[in-house]
Amino acid sequence: MTSLIRTHAALLFAGIFTFALMGAGQALYGPALPAFAREFDLTVAQAGWLISALWIGSAAGVALMFFRGRDVTPRHALAVMVIGSALIASGIGWWTTLAGSVIFGTGYGISTVVFNPRVLRAFGAKGPSMVSLLNAMFAVGAIAAPLAFVAIGSNPHLAFAAVSVIAAVIWLAAGTSGRTEESASLSASKPYRFRAGLLCFGVVCIGVEACLIGLGPTALIATGATEEAAARALSGFFVAFLIARTALVFVAHLVPPFAIYAGAMTGAAACAIGAALFSAVPFFITMGAFAGLFFPGFFVTASRVMGDDPRVTPTIIAAGLVGGISSPVVLGWLLEGMGDRGFFQIIAGLTVLTALVALLLLRRVSAEARG
Repeated sequence: MTSLIRTHAALLFAGIFTFALMGAGQALYGPALPAFAREFDLTVAQAGWLISALWIGSAAGVALMFFRGRDVTPRHALAVMVIGSALIASGIGWWTTLAGSVIFGTGYGISTVVFNPRVLRAFGAKGPSMVSLLNAMFAVGAIAAPLAFVAIGSNPHLAFAAVSVIAAVIWLAAGTSGRTEESASLSASKPYRFRAGLLCFGVVCIGVEACLIGLGPTALIATGATEEAAARALSGFFVAFLIARTALVFVAHLVPPFAIYAGAMTGAAACAIGAALFSAVPFFITMGAFAGLFFPGFFVTASRVMGDDPRVTPTIIAAGLVGGISSPVVLGWLLEGMGDRGFFQIIAGLTVLTALVALLLLRRVSAEARG
């Protein structure tokens, strides 16, 4: 393992710090949004387009990687993030800020597709654990950024300027020594195999994760929690999320990836049922641990089943984007007319159904993933 780390040091360094920066950049949007709304004289709803722009850019980055993935390296992804965050930090105007968010989101999407498969293949049997490490670092950045934002006086321009500078430092430090493994990782030995049924598991898990993060605090308030308690619960959710992903670093290579997915979905279902029937806050926080296992389990499974063609990872990430973008809208529509536990009842129903299907298919999918 030590020799692998030395061989792929540039790739691993760039991946770890880029994912932490991605988490920080995404987390900054929440506290920065009111400041941008005041600065540009916008309603909160209008300022919310800044978040939509991030995901539009992310989808564009994933689409670019589907068609031109062979030509894109980690340094390209970092360069795009430098430009996007610099434009947001510039304060030139609302449309420039919005364009910067799209560009930053594009780098965000490219980074997700660039780093995950390269690290998975570069580290062989330890690949799943190293992918878990990357995604754990995302949570580290997401937890740290809001605290740093407050520490610098809640200045969004300074915050995004820092993101741009850090991305530039990573770009410089990453160097070009990772180009050998980048080229090797793009030479497919297994053909592209589209698996619609398997991708549905990604739609569901990222959709559930997006709903828990985006709508969870509001759902907790509906059950009687105060706004302060709901905010603390979300922080607790992310801490549990990080702990689970960190633990996965040490065991992911020992457990079949689809077993991780099925177990995580089963645990999330149990927590959702608990939140629907009892005090919602502790079960919501605990659910963060299981949500932290969703993506690593799904990504590694799908990568092994669908092959190592450069188009595979963009397809996997696109499935997650479908869930992440559509599920909060659909769930918001379904919640109309339901009681104060409606959110957790729907999440419970969805996770129970998904867990049952995953457990029924566990042996078959695991065997296919082993090749």
